[in-house]
Amino acid sequence: MTERWMSLERVARLWIVEAGDLIKEALKNPFDIDSKSDPDDLVTEVDRNTEAFFYHKIKENFPDHQFLGEEGVAKELQSLKGTVWIVDPIDGTMNFVHQQVNFSISVGIYEEGKGVVGLVYDVMNGELFHAVRDRGVFLNDRPLKQVTDRSISESILGLNANWLVEDHHQEHEGLVRLAQDCRGTRSYGSAAIEMAYVAADRLDAYISLRLSPWDYAGGAVLLEEAGCKATRLDGEELSMLEKGSMIACKPELHTTIVADYLEKG
Repeated sequence: MTERWMSLERVARLWIVEAGDLIKEALKNPFDIDSKSDPDDLVTEVDRNTEAFFYHKIKENFPDHQFLGEEGVAKELQSLKGTVWIVDPIDGTMNFVHQQVNFSISVGIYEEGKGVVGLVYDVMNGELFHAVRDRGVFLNDRPLKQVTDRSISESILGLNANWLVEDHHQEHEGLVRLAQDCRGTRSYGSAAIEMAYVAADRLDAYISLRLSPWDYAGGAVLLEEAGCKATRLDGEELSMLEKGSMIACKPELHTTIVADYLEKG
């Protein structure tokens, strides 16, 4: 089975790099920008075209595989039965529109609900983080070193400042205390990149209160292979079909943050 997963990863890597090249080409010309749930929830024709690229590649080559994506190219899935590709065509669309850096393509391949292949491609920096279940995590074919578990006071956390000023959620007080106690915070604007940075030991944790499965499906595989944990803020398992909160973290730090900062709110 591992050989099958490795074969899928090789194909996915070719497609994700090809999709990245198409995105870079699209940046040379004007493109349409729309909003979805609110004026800050942006989507572009490049997002939609990139998702369609993956959908058609998958259906042409693996017609029995299922597809779940952000932009609605395929029907909404009700289960993870069989082999499912979960794709975020551009994670960090606001960065894509305004900065044209710090956005990624995220691909997670799941077999009967279990993550078997994960890829996060930082398009403009040319960094492809990739993993196959039980084979470790790599950056551009180079195996990543084991992560170092640090104390809160020595940790750098990926955390959007909006969560610290919005006091209408129960975790507000705990997040403020966490930001005060850690060494520093960063916000890159792409959940997939920040999850990959935890797996690569560039960040010690990443926390978000509202994410969708395509935001974290690829990164969750990377984290597991790096010996890290990705769960809901209460420590419960992530759902690949439903939205919710997420903490990606080194294992000991995960225990500390959930118990001392998040469960108490």
